[in-house]
Amino acid sequence: MPPRSAIRPGAGVDIVQKHHQRSGQLTRGVVAQLLTSSSAHPHGIKVRLTTGEVGRVQALATPAPSAPI
Repeated sequence: MPPRSAIRPGAGVDIVQKHHQRSGQLTRGVVAQLLTSSSAHPHGIKVRLTTGEVGRVQALATPAPSAPI
């Protein structure tokens, strides 16, 4: 799980919402606001997405390549 310093508003992330913690289902979105003030958290940094969904960051979303390599 990425530290708080790696997460910025506007970044693409995969989060797990509280009601999906058991299944581990991830939701992809763009960070609107960081909600955890500490530099690290054992379950992930809590964020609010631009869609209003709240969850803990499990991974930074890697952008798809814009052109073939």
